Amino acid sequence: MIDDALLTREQVRERLLQVFPQGAAFRANVTNPVAASTVFTALYIDAIEGSDEWLGPKHVYRMTEEQAAQTDGVSRAAYVATIRNPKGVVPGARWYADNTREGIRDDTLREGLVAIGAVIERAGVPTTSSKPRYALTADFADLFNPALEGEGLAQAIAAWQAQALNAGALARLAIVRRGAGRVSADQVLVTFPNGETRRMKPGPSSEITKAVVEVFAPTFLTDPAVVFLSESGNKVVARDDELARSIGLTIQADKNLPDTILVDLGPAHPLLVFVEVVATDGPVSQRRKEALEVLVAATGFPAEHVAFVTAFLDRSAGPFKKTVDSLAWGSYAWFAAEPERLVVFSEVHGSLRGRP
Repeated sequence: MIDDALLTREQVRERLLQVFPQGAAFRANVTNPVAASTVFTALYIDAIEGSDEWLGPKHVYRMTEEQAAQTDGVSRAAYVATIRNPKGVVPGARWYADNTREGIRDDTLREGLVAIGAVIERAGVPTTSSKPRYALTADFADLFNPALEGEGLAQAIAAWQAQALNAGALARLAIVRRGAGRVSADQVLVTFPNGETRRMKPGPSSEITKAVVEVFAPTFLTDPAVVFLSESGNKVVARDDELARSIGLTIQADKNLPDTILVDLGPAHPLLVFVEVVATDGPVSQRRKEALEVLVAATGFPAEHVAFVTAFLDRSAGPFKKTVDSLAWGSYAWFAAEPERLVVFSEVHGSLRGRP
């Protein structure tokens, strides 16, 4: 049964941004204006699990501001009947053109709300059928109850996330929240592979650096060690000159070194890994990579045993989107929110190989 109480499309988007914060998978697809329009329309026509009413892209792109403002049960039921009639007329200008149906169907629904578990598909409807087939899950729809506010809303969102999102997704949210939202005055304690610790100033850069040392290094290096570590405002937090000399590297802090230098002592010839941490800017660009290559060449360390990594908090966040087109070919990108994955910007031609 349709309830007259309904959030506006703008209010729906505000809640989507709360339900799917930074770090959520498919976030761009499920929090943009089209996603808000889709969820609003599903609520408007009561396309909710258990109601036997189903949403199709046409319900979304044929919606208008005039129609959306009529939230009484009679008007909403009439809209459903109008959309069923190919010649039905809806007052006002459509939200979207007919040719947006594929985007609504593919990007917003199939690769967004369905993939993340917020929308179900109607069983038995052929893939090629134009019949409406989507509905909000009942628990997800409950999050858009206008009466739900404040602490009650926060608790409901947390409960839905815990139930609907898998362990990996929840861990990713936790990592991003910690890195992007940390405001504590407490310093960030970084534990090196050899058990030593260093304290860094609180902030996103330090959180990413901590993840690089404690997570990235043991995940991708056989026998990792930290040669050099710096932070904003304190260029040298830690340096191991003895270790550097043992692998033929001379460290000079005034030579514009990267944020972190790791070494893998496992291979027959050690692998040197230069890591730039990006909380806002400063990736391993082509110019930066070439400068570091010159620095390495001056020490006599073989270039073929050097790797370059740009470390981000999360690939769905602004810093990666802002800098991705400047990342150097022949380098890697790593995300603290997805620690077991590594993006390779390969410059090898003619075949796919494991290293750039």
